[in-house]
Amino acid sequence: MASIQFLGAAGTVTGSKFLLEHDGRRVLVDAGLFQGRKEWRERNWRPLPVPASSLDAIVLTHAHIDHTGGLPRIVDESFSGTVFCTSGTRDLIHLLLPDSAHLQEEEARYANQTHYSKHSPALPLYTVEAAYRALQRCETIDYGRPREIVPGIRLTMVRAGHILGSAVCVFELLSTGERVVFTGDLGRYNAPILHDPQPVPAATTLIAECTYGNREHDGADPIDALADAVNDAFHRGGMLVIPAFAVGRTQDILYRLRRLEDQKRIPVLDVFVDSPMACDVTPLYLAHPEDQDVVMSTLIERGKTPLATEKTHFTRTVQESKAINQHRGPGVILSASGMATGGRILHHLAQRLPDERNIVLFVGYQSDGTRGRRLLDGEKEIKIHGQYVPVAAQIRNISGFSAHADWREMLRWMDGLKTPPKLTLLVHGEPDGLEAMRGRVEARGWKAHVPRYLERVELPRA
Repeated sequence: MASIQFLGAAGTVTGSKFLLEHDGRRVLVDAGLFQGRKEWRERNWRPLPVPASSLDAIVLTHAHIDHTGGLPRIVDESFSGTVFCTSGTRDLIHLLLPDSAHLQEEEARYANQTHYSKHSPALPLYTVEAAYRALQRCETIDYGRPREIVPGIRLTMVRAGHILGSAVCVFELLSTGERVVFTGDLGRYNAPILHDPQPVPAATTLIAECTYGNREHDGADPIDALADAVNDAFHRGGMLVIPAFAVGRTQDILYRLRRLEDQKRIPVLDVFVDSPMACDVTPLYLAHPEDQDVVMSTLIERGKTPLATEKTHFTRTVQESKAINQHRGPGVILSASGMATGGRILHHLAQRLPDERNIVLFVGYQSDGTRGRRLLDGEKEIKIHGQYVPVAAQIRNISGFSAHADWREMLRWMDGLKTPPKLTLLVHGEPDGLEAMRGRVEARGWKAHVPRYLERVELPRA
């Protein structure tokens, strides 16, 4: 019988790795890093629970590090097969994996200089060279074109609408007629830039993400609140500082700012995109028409620049970043990271928080303990680079920019299945979200199960 073993994203939203076995073949779906709690992060240092040399192929649903960041270690553990992904995912991981490795090397270097690690010497999880070795194993598959990736297993990639290159993965097990469908991370309906999540007509077994299994997005269009923030910063003579993730969120904000400018709902202001990663990622969203929705592709065909305002400045160097400090306002700064946990955004917050004319706008969920959450909770001073910075700037938050489907959108996508799956396996969610989603799926009359870490589930026959 075919089976799936859950090597990650079981009972948590991180470390996605699922081992599909059929007729003696082994395919690993995703190769993510565990993030968050120490007990989870420690799993990254352990060998893959099955020998990497026994894998016939790896398939990536999308490029986020919690789905791809473990790939260099798996390749170095003697995986010699092919890594299959879409063209968009390939281009993104060529940026994200070396960057992840560079951060690992920097952390190890700092630990050795300061001797804060109990390991001597402290080592990176993997090196930049390892990241590039892993990238050499990648091969792309076009959306909607079935391909037999190993004997007896045919794969079709379907647009997931989450980030550039994201895919729902449909595996056909040719000897039994089973269809095993992994949603990966499913995106939003009616969001800009990317196609909506596309339906899949049939699944014998469905493996569905539950990131928002117990949460529902605000139905309001966030563009109105974004316009208010820009206009308020303009009238105050201050800067609008937006912490935003480099992949997906920054491009979404740029698209909406350009749209507001075109509609003359906001003034033309200097917009600084101060993130080398965002500067590299943004052109990729323009270069992949297979991912673009009709509006986005039409704008490009007409010679428009939908991911840049009239006065957007993409700053890469440290000198260019520091020069932004001389711009007193009004204007907009987009910089990573989205929860203000690190990166160049910290320098801008240190500069702008003490000035009451400025506005700091958060456009995504802020986890407990992050600077973003503490600012939203109203702290009057915040520690940045060892110094306490007074908070006089106005702090705001906009919901509605999430790239994850909520539970209603997940059920809407499931409505595309013409017949119920024989088994629905719920993954990539916190315990409360997983249980909430299990209840909703079972209320449809479907059989649902929440797997445990390392559990192996035998799949029902077609």
